[in-house]
Amino acid sequence: MSAASLVPPHGGTLVNRIVSKAQAAVLHEEAASLPRIELSNKQACDLEMIAIGAFSPLTGYCCKADFESICKSMRLANGSVFPIPVTLAVECDVKATLAEGGRAALYHADGTLLAVMDVTEIYSHDRDIEMDGVFRTTDDAHPGVKAVMDEGDWCVGGDIHVITVTPEHDAVEQFPEYRLTPAQTREAFEAKGWKTVAAFQTRNPIHRAHEYLCKCATEICDGLLIHPLVGETKPGDIPADVRMKCYETIIEHYFVSDYTMLSVMPAAMRYAGPREAVLHAVVRQNYGVSHFIVGRDHAGVGDYYGTYDAQEIFNELNDGDLAVIPLKFEHAAWSNKAQGMVSAKTFPKIKGDQIFLSGTKVRELLDEGQRPPAEFSRPEVADVLIDWATAEATVAG
Repeated sequence: MSAASLVPPHGGTLVNRIVSKAQAAVLHEEAASLPRIELSNKQACDLEMIAIGAFSPLTGYCCKADFESICKSMRLANGSVFPIPVTLAVECDVKATLAEGGRAALYHADGTLLAVMDVTEIYSHDRDIEMDGVFRTTDDAHPGVKAVMDEGDWCVGGDIHVITVTPEHDAVEQFPEYRLTPAQTREAFEAKGWKTVAAFQTRNPIHRAHEYLCKCATEICDGLLIHPLVGETKPGDIPADVRMKCYETIIEHYFVSDYTMLSVMPAAMRYAGPREAVLHAVVRQNYGVSHFIVGRDHAGVGDYYGTYDAQEIFNELNDGDLAVIPLKFEHAAWSNKAQGMVSAKTFPKIKGDQIFLSGTKVRELLDEGQRPPAEFSRPEVADVLIDWATAEATVAG
């Protein structure tokens, strides 16, 4: 099967900013005399996403024209859809060491040299247009807004030349067997004979409603990619290693292996709701996905976005803007009367019939050592979560 059978990367070309071993040796030598920028967790996640082509067509951190165009119109300066600016914001003391037209060395917080960057442009970080355009709020209780507010006053734009994306001591902890690049997922899809692939984005364990969405999508596609985000998330989210065990468990017991694939996405969450739903669709297109599940309050947080805003934003795009097709699902829940998962489109509402549990309620049950009901969570997944919650309580006690 040829690569042409899969959807094309966004922008037509799958970016790869990882240099050869020979080039890496040269960059190591050069970096010793370059200004140093230590990346935040979010910036390091973004570097990896750029490097492996997940953020194609980006080849580096955004320059001013792209930054402003993205914030105002959800597009790069050249007109291509890109909903969230990927910036390298630095403090004034770091900015003072840089010069436009020069280069800088980018380091992980642990001291690992990750990349050398072309310093194409240095510009003032306009937080107001970023918060208004991307997050639709300036409330610093919003975790995405808070992250922007905490970033530096200056943005550095330019291409990156990447030596490595994961420090060696972190390699075992970063799910290497599942950490597939877009080029690798495309190869895997071709090997499986999949032309159409549905992707499910998640930063939580898969519960019964999620399972229902995944299986509906699998029915209309050749295969399913369960693609959890394992980059930076907010405090209180269930740790990535626990979630990965949940995914492995539910796939083993309740999915068909020939039609299911698990891989991770090393992105940082922005919690930008509608804008982030579009970003997640762009990213999945780069991974070779043709259909992308967009459920209730996708990538949202709190009450900042409407229940289906993340679906409706796709109506603002033009034909041809994206090759990936959004699958817009209603809120699903277990119905006692129907004895199965239903949505507002598939079963009439009956007072007291459907079982809805919030993430907060589930966490309360886990903290008390109680199993979430089988109508909400598969028992094998609940066991994993209870074990984790019990261990957490023991440490805290």
